[in-house]
Amino acid sequence: MTMFSRTRFPAWPADARPLLRVAMLSYHTCPLAMLGGKKTGGMNVYVRDLSRALEAVGVAVDVFTRSQDDCAPRVVHDLGPLARVMHIPAGPERPLAVGDTEPYLGEFVANVLEFAEREGVCYDILHSHYWLSGLAAVALAAGWGGTPIVHMFHTLGAMKNQIARDASERAPQSRLEGERRVARIADRLVAPTPAEELQLVELYGADARKIVVVPPGVDLAHFHPIHQLQAKQMIGIPPNRKNILFAGRIEPLKGIDTLLEAIALLKERQVTDLSDTCVTIIGGNPWAETLDEELERLQRMRLDLGLDDLVAFAGARDQQILPYYYAAAEMVVMPSHYESFGMVALEAMAMGTPVIASEVGGLAYVVRDGYNGFLVPRRNAEALALRIADLLGDHRLRQQLSANAMNYARDYSWARIAQQILGVYQAVAAPSPVLS
Repeated sequence: MTMFSRTRFPAWPADARPLLRVAMLSYHTCPLAMLGGKKTGGMNVYVRDLSRALEAVGVAVDVFTRSQDDCAPRVVHDLGPLARVMHIPAGPERPLAVGDTEPYLGEFVANVLEFAEREGVCYDILHSHYWLSGLAAVALAAGWGGTPIVHMFHTLGAMKNQIARDASERAPQSRLEGERRVARIADRLVAPTPAEELQLVELYGADARKIVVVPPGVDLAHFHPIHQLQAKQMIGIPPNRKNILFAGRIEPLKGIDTLLEAIALLKERQVTDLSDTCVTIIGGNPWAETLDEELERLQRMRLDLGLDDLVAFAGARDQQILPYYYAAAEMVVMPSHYESFGMVALEAMAMGTPVIASEVGGLAYVVRDGYNGFLVPRRNAEALALRIADLLGDHRLRQQLSANAMNYARDYSWARIAQQILGVYQAVAAPSPVLS
């Protein structure tokens, strides 16, 4: 019995005349998953919103992702008439750690090939995300006779290893080798910033002629200014209480411990009045019977630092409610040790919320120090505490950064970004002599 016997995939709409047909690969995580889980974050938003934006300009997109629930529909049409999400069986149909999904790549590829043959679909472009999807794209391209591959890594194992504190935080050798292979074979590599463009060349030996810099976008219809009192009422924050927000995955490289240390310094030294302030950490599942190791460590740290009255772990939040958290906050803090781009920063800015971020990776590109937020050295609680105090104590400064942040974010609409990606697709569909 094949995977298609239970649910036959519908045919393309009869009146659809797509500019291109794209097989979008997001192997290890579904773009429709709730954000803030262990492996759900910026990449999920990127794949989902790019697919919608491409669909809006007439590109047909099939997003292929590993099925994590055998009761979920095999095909979902939430992204638009020309865009679908396909849940492809590959290994146990339940959530798995990213590293545990690697052995099932072959099954995933075989089932995607079966789907395409059964429906009679031919794709013009393979667009893969993260290194595992890149390996799947290499295999699918071979099976389809050389379909061009556009790839985006989102994070790089070699960069992760540069900031790892111990072996548990290091990327495995299989990832490094896989990333090098994808960098070598892909027809185009999309880098979100010039910094990653340089990293791909220096750390992976990528051909600079194959790299295009296209930043992620932001959904300006979803992330737009909301009156702060309305937002606070919506999520249950008292109107007179200031809020410091973190939103993202709960893992060591996000630097949440540095945020806790900074708040502890402010409390200890009484640099600013914290009596009317709270810190909300969105991400993870603080109510799970067995806590994630990093979340458990951070909760112990909160108690040890005497912050249980200041810091709340709010768990993962649906994308529909997330704008209210941004709007209710005086600032969003991103103390990451490494970020390829930092889409949370862009979302917050679109809401008019200033960002304090570590001066690393894409954050150093998105946050303009003193203009739309502040940059601080990574793992520097002292510097972070000072900038938090600056924003808490200076309403006019917050207003100025807020206005600048909104203006800055307007240049990153998904409509603009989709046109740039479409240009990348069209270039590899008709390759230039230099790269042929």
